[in-house]
Amino acid sequence: MSHSKNDEPEPGFTRRDLVRGALVGAVAAGVGGKIAPAAQPAALGPDPVPIELTINGQTHRLSVEPRVLLASALRDRLGLTGTKVVCDRGACGACTVLIDGQAACSCLLLATEVQGRSITTVEGLAANRELSAIQKAFVEADALQCGFCTSGMIVSCKALLDSNPKPSREQIREGLAGNLCRCGTYPHVFEAVERAAGLKTATAAPREGGELFVHRLTPSAAGLVHDDRIDAALIDLSELEEA
Repeated sequence: MSHSKNDEPEPGFTRRDLVRGALVGAVAAGVGGKIAPAAQPAALGPDPVPIELTINGQTHRLSVEPRVLLASALRDRLGLTGTKVVCDRGACGACTVLIDGQAACSCLLLATEVQGRSITTVEGLAANRELSAIQKAFVEADALQCGFCTSGMIVSCKALLDSNPKPSREQIREGLAGNLCRCGTYPHVFEAVERAAGLKTATAAPREGGELFVHRLTPSAAGLVHDDRIDAALIDLSELEEA
C-alpha cells in the first residue's frame, strides 16, 4: 500500500522531539547520580541545650530548652529581675532590653537566638554602683509611680539618647511610643529625658500659697510647714453631730 504525500513526516525539529529529548535528559541525570537534598539547619530540642549569653559585659553559660524566652532566662535563670514581664506579647515595653545597643522586647526573643550578641539590662546601666545619667534623671524628675514599667522606660530612654543625644519633645514621644505606663507618668518621663540630655535643669518654681508637708531640715528638730488652706478645708465634727 502506498502512502500519500501527506502521510510522510516533515523534516525539521518538532515539539515531539523536544519532549523526547527532555525525558532522555532527565533519565540520564537520574542514572548518573542522586540529587543531593538541600541542607537543613540543625534542629534544637526538645531537651535543654547549652547556650552562652553575653549580658552586661559578662558571659553566662546555662542550659535551657529552645522554647525559653530571653525574659524568662534573665529573670528565672540569672536572677536579673529588673526586666519585668507584663503583657508577654511585646505590647507594653516593660521587658525592654538592649540587643547590640538597640531596644528590643525580651518577651519576643528566644534565649537561643541572641547568642553571640551583646545584651544590656537595666542592671547594666549603672557602673561601679553609680547610677547612669538617665537613671538619676528619673529620680530627680519623679518619673515613676508604681515602678513596674520603669525599667523598660529607662532602657528605651537610654537607647533613644544613644542615637539622639539632644532629642526634641516630639522625638522623645516617638522614641517611647512602645512603652506603656498605666500610671500616666509620661510628662515626668519626657522631662527626665530632657534633663539627662541637658535640655532642662532640675530647678522648679516654688508653689504659690506655701508648701504642703515639707520637712524643715534644721539641726534642732524636724517639723512640718503649716498651711492655712488645710484649716479651711476641715469640717468641725461637732457641727455634724449637732445637725
